[in-house]
Amino acid sequence: MAASPVRLSRSGAPVRVSFEFFPPKTEEMERTLWEAIGRLEPLRPDFVSVTYGAGGTTRERTHATVERIARETALRPAAHLTCVGATRAEIDEVVRGYAQAGVGHIVALRGDPPAGAGAPYRPTENGYQSTAELVAGIKAIGDIEVSVAAYPEKHPQSPNLLHDIELLKRKVDAGADRAITQFFFDNGVYLRFVDVAAAAGICIPIVPGIVPVQNFKQTAGFARRAGASVPAWLAERFDGLDEDPVTRRLVAAAVCAEQVVDLIDRGVRDLHFYTMNRADLVFAICHLIGLRAREAAPTASSARALAGGEAATAQPATR
Repeated sequence: MAASPVRLSRSGAPVRVSFEFFPPKTEEMERTLWEAIGRLEPLRPDFVSVTYGAGGTTRERTHATVERIARETALRPAAHLTCVGATRAEIDEVVRGYAQAGVGHIVALRGDPPAGAGAPYRPTENGYQSTAELVAGIKAIGDIEVSVAAYPEKHPQSPNLLHDIELLKRKVDAGADRAITQFFFDNGVYLRFVDVAAAAGICIPIVPGIVPVQNFKQTAGFARRAGASVPAWLAERFDGLDEDPVTRRLVAAAVCAEQVVDLIDRGVRDLHFYTMNRADLVFAICHLIGLRAREAAPTASSARALAGGEAATAQPATR
């Protein structure tokens, strides 16, 4: 039987994927992360991003992970960077450091306060006051690609969706190259958001963020905090599977495959996966849409990466 072809978007172009990881806290989580990176690298993603904790709490671990990816793999890393907890001068120094390390892609976010996502946001003294300011500051430093966040169901702190669209427009006007959405489960929500954004004059790619459901209760909790809805049909599919991990993973793969195939059939070309530092479900979904592992470009690293060496929580982008 012939191998399945790569699934094409409506434009006829191959679908591109990117992956998000979070920085590890323990040696065991480090091993899990690098096993995931080693498994997913041969899929040749467009880029991989590494998250940044609330209030900059993972700053050093984020830097270390991004720089190791750049040094030891053929992947193109993107570093999350926030406005919280640092002055403009300090943030600019971080951006220049990334550029010197060969990292030319930043995911620019406002960031959560140290007290967490629900706490009031207070700009840092002498710091960037908003994501739009941060984007402009990064672009002023050099030829750096900048991605920003978008919220198909609006950010939890926004009064309405149009307010969110206005904030996204400011980020685009400041120089953002791409928007990556918070995860969602209803594709209609994403497609309506893209239409509203286009009507507002936003013409950069808005890449859908996809989360394979590793653990339904955990994912539902993330969704509540991030302002993402969990449809009743999704809860029903995972009902009764708390103690049945094998069936749960099969259902998770089927649910995610349905979502991404529908998006591709509706013209989506790019997909961004929130991996939770786990490779198997993401790899399976990519296989189902026709992506095949290829030998990575030679580096000193790909073998060492597997020996190197946190699983954890989703790190939804904030504004």
